[in-house]
Amino acid sequence: MEKLYLEDSPIAYYIDDTAQKEWLVFMHAAFVDHRMFKAQFAYFSGKYNLLAIDILGHGDSVRARKGDAVTEMSDWIDRIFQKHNIPAAHFVGVSLGSVFIQDFANKYENKVLSLACFGGYDINHFDISRQKANGKSQMKIMCKALFSIKWFAKANKKISAYTSDAQDAFYALNLQFKKRSFRYLAGLQKLINRYPQKQRPYPLFVGCGEHDIPAEIEIVNEWAAYEHCDSIVMPGAGHCVNMDAPQEFNVCLENFLRKCPS
Repeated sequence: MEKLYLEDSPIAYYIDDTAQKEWLVFMHAAFVDHRMFKAQFAYFSGKYNLLAIDILGHGDSVRARKGDAVTEMSDWIDRIFQKHNIPAAHFVGVSLGSVFIQDFANKYENKVLSLACFGGYDINHFDISRQKANGKSQMKIMCKALFSIKWFAKANKKISAYTSDAQDAFYALNLQFKKRSFRYLAGLQKLINRYPQKQRPYPLFVGCGEHDIPAEIEIVNEWAAYEHCDSIVMPGAGHCVNMDAPQEFNVCLENFLRKCPS
C-alpha cells in the first residue's frame, strides 16, 4: 500500500486503489497502527480498493500541531475522500477504530455503505457507568506506561489479543507508541453520546472475540439486539479479533460485505 500524508494535517494514510471497485476503509485499535490489518490487506487486495488511516498520535500520524485533536478525525477522513474522489465506502473498525468510523457515519452518513465494528460499543447509546466499572483495571495498565512503554506493552498485549502470535504482533506495534500521544486520547469523551441515536440507513455488523472481557461480549449482544443487525462472537479470538483469527475474520467480513447494497 502506498503511504501518503493529508496536507495541512498530521494524518498519514495508506491506499491500494488497484481494484477499481468499492472502497473498504480500516481504522485500527489504540496503541498500534494500520499494520494490525496486515492479513486483511492481503486478503481484500484486488477485491476492494483499500484505505487505512493511522489515528492521530499513532503510527505515522504524529506530526501534530498545536490544537490538533482526535475530534477532527472524521473531517480529516472526509478530506481524504475528497482528495481521492471516494464517493462512499465500507468501514471496518477495531476497538478505538470503531469509535472513529461511527463518528464519521454520524457526520457523513451519505458516504457510508456499511459499518463493521469489532471490540467496540455504540457511541450514540453508551452507558458511562460501564466505562467507570472498567476504569480501575484500565488505569492500572495505563499507569505502567508512565514508567515504561515496554512494561505497558507487555501488559496490554494480554488484554488486546488471545493467541500467542497475535500477542507478539500487537506487542511489537505497541512498542512504537509514544508516551506523548496519550494526551490525544483524552478527547475521546467528546465523541460519546454526541449525537442522538437514530435508525441507520446503512448495514451494521458488530462483534468481538469469545475471549474478550465479559462486559464487551454483553455490549455486543445487546447492541445487536436493539439494532437488529448482524453480529458475531468469534471463537478462538480475544479483543482484536482480526489478529487472533484472521482467516475466520476475513471470511465473515467478506460475507457481510457481499450482502450490503452497492
